[in-house]
Amino acid sequence: MDKEKLEEFFNQYGFTDFKWVNTNDIIVAQWVRFRCVFGCPSYGKRCTCPPNVPNIEECKKMISEYKDIVVFHLEKQLEKPEDIKAWSRDTILKLLNLEKEIFLSGYYKTFLISFDSCKICESCIGNRIECRNPKMVRPGADAFGIDVYSTVRNIGYPIHVLKEYGEAMNRYAFLLIE
Repeated sequence: MDKEKLEEFFNQYGFTDFKWVNTNDIIVAQWVRFRCVFGCPSYGKRCTCPPNVPNIEECKKMISEYKDIVVFHLEKQLEKPEDIKAWSRDTILKLLNLEKEIFLSGYYKTFLISFDSCKICESCIGNRIECRNPKMVRPGADAFGIDVYSTVRNIGYPIHVLKEYGEAMNRYAFLLIE
């Protein structure tokens, strides 16, 4: 794997804050899925949210098929709550374009686990079979059962629960490359 060339791609897309980690550094836990089921308003309403995603054991198995994962740190502070959807959508589209470019350069197993549920469409149809953009849909880390808090803290990145809207967000996307 030519990490130097891959890092050039990351930088070209504006993703300059990242770390290479081993698959074993990614913590996948059932409690994360339960937070989706009991507490998230998107549960069952998005193609990339439970129950429309693989179960936790399948997620763990899929991640274990990779050796290296890139964790992208995305820090953002927004002025208004309504700005988050546009920022998320734009950032997800950039990450998907990066994933595509890496795939086309020969890394055919490249797969993005996003920092958020899908925001590509204005309103989600709610199931994968009828999805309007099936080639672009990727799960968020929470839906995949990734304990983002423990994972990123263990590799030295900042994260905390936001108490007020004006605080800077620390979001994380995971790019699996083989």
